[in-house]
Amino acid sequence: MAETGPAWIDPEIGESLRGFPDFDFSLDKLPAMRSGSMFEPQSAPDIERFELTTDDVALSVLRPVESAAEPPVLFWMHGGGMVIGNRHMDDARLIEWCRWLGCVCVSVEYRLAPESPYPAPLDDCEAGLRFVVEHADELEINPQQVGIAGRSAGGALAASLAMRWRDNANAPLAFQYLEYPMLDDRGLTASSRLEGLPVWTRESNAFGWRSYLGDRYRTEDVPGDAAPARATELSGLPSTFIGVGTADCLRDESINFAARLCRSGVPTELHVYAGAVHGFDMFADTAVARTAARDSADWLARQFGRRTVV
Repeated sequence: MAETGPAWIDPEIGESLRGFPDFDFSLDKLPAMRSGSMFEPQSAPDIERFELTTDDVALSVLRPVESAAEPPVLFWMHGGGMVIGNRHMDDARLIEWCRWLGCVCVSVEYRLAPESPYPAPLDDCEAGLRFVVEHADELEINPQQVGIAGRSAGGALAASLAMRWRDNANAPLAFQYLEYPMLDDRGLTASSRLEGLPVWTRESNAFGWRSYLGDRYRTEDVPGDAAPARATELSGLPSTFIGVGTADCLRDESINFAARLCRSGVPTELHVYAGAVHGFDMFADTAVARTAARDSADWLARQFGRRTVV
């Protein structure tokens, strides 16, 4: 029997989706979508924040007011299908992680497609990460405990950055955390062909990849650090977390990538959440979102050698 996406959406999420806006990504709608996705910085009394502008990129740095000497770092790449969003859009999540994990969170402002296609966004992420590592003393962080993370398009950039970092013989990263990541432009999996899914449709996914890859889209001229599922060598990558929902068009490529990482000897933890749609963390009051938040915080705490209670 063929899969039908909306039929197996978690009931709580399904209720939350009533009246939810239709995210139909297209070139003519992009200006309006961007105007609604330029988030303002958030603050918290127990979290210090400051903004850095390097020669190449802008970075937001969040750290607990009371932090240990040389805390670990989570380097974050936001989502938005490669075409919308900014470095402040996940501040609420990053503030929570700073608080729970005792870490510093750094969010990078990368250029957006289609105006700036591959490799520009990835170049920005790499430049931001390199700045953090090379200025560890000034930032008062531990350069030996830097992990990278992202969701959706940010998950694609995180996976791509991990490959670049490994290939350039840099000091090993502590981990890569990939939340429902975009990994494959080819649309070969069963889930990538599902119709009628909310939040992130197969059509929006195609638009995001086409914007990012330009004329390379779905050709043989796509390197592994552009679409991570195409990479032929996954050994030597850092410990990995992948989380995705069953009602997400990115489900199968996430599962396949996790399996390949395991076969390549990479410590990998995969969580597949029944009935969860793309971006289901937006529905924070649902049971499945709360479970996923605990799983993520627990795994990240273990990477930092800490314990946390969420």
